Amino acid sequence: MSARKPSQLPSEPPPAVMAALRNRFSGREQQAYGALFVVRTTAQQMDNAISEWMADSAATPARFQILMLLWAARGRAVPHKEIVAALGVTRATVSGLMATLERDGLVTSAVASDDRRNLLASLTPKGEAIVEKAIETNRARLRTAFTALSSDELTTLTKLLERVRQGFSVSADGTERGGGSRDSKGRRAVQL
Repeated sequence: MSARKPSQLPSEPPPAVMAALRNRFSGREQQAYGALFVVRTTAQQMDNAISEWMADSAATPARFQILMLLWAARGRAVPHKEIVAALGVTRATVSGLMATLERDGLVTSAVASDDRRNLLASLTPKGEAIVEKAIETNRARLRTAFTALSSDELTTLTKLLERVRQGFSVSADGTERGGGSRDSKGRRAVQL
C-alpha cells in the first residue's frame, strides 16, 4: 500500500465513523475527536512537507537540526554532548547522524584538547553552504505555508497548540508522561 500524498490526506473523519460515534460521544467529545483528526492530519502533512524540504538540503530533519545547531554556534566547536542535549536523543543516535554528516563532508569532529573523552563538532564550508541555501529556500516555503494567517493568528495558534500538547502530556490516570516519549529513557525519537 503506497503512502498518500499530503494533498490527499482527508481533513475530517469518514462520515460513517462520525455517525457511529454520535451514539457514543457527547457533542463536545465529537468536537474533540474532529479537532484531533484535523491536528493529526495537519501534523502528518506538515511532517511530509518538511521531510520533502529537507531532501533538497540535509536529507532528514534530524540531520538538519544538527547542521543548524552548528551553524548557530558561529564557528565555535560544539561538544557532541551538547548536540545530544539539544536534540533530546541518545548519544548513539547523534553518533550515527554525525557519522553520515562527516561522510558527506558537512561536519567534522575532533577530540577536545583538554578532555579526550569529548568530541567537538564543527560545520564545514560545504555544510554552511547547505544551511544557508536551506534557510533561504525554507523561508519562502514557510511564508507561503502560513500566508493565510496573520501574526496575531499565528500567536494564537501557537498558544492553542501548546495547550493541546500539554493536555496530551497527561495520561488517563492523571500522571504526566515524559515529554510524549515512546521509550523508557524519555528520549524523543528522531526521524532518520
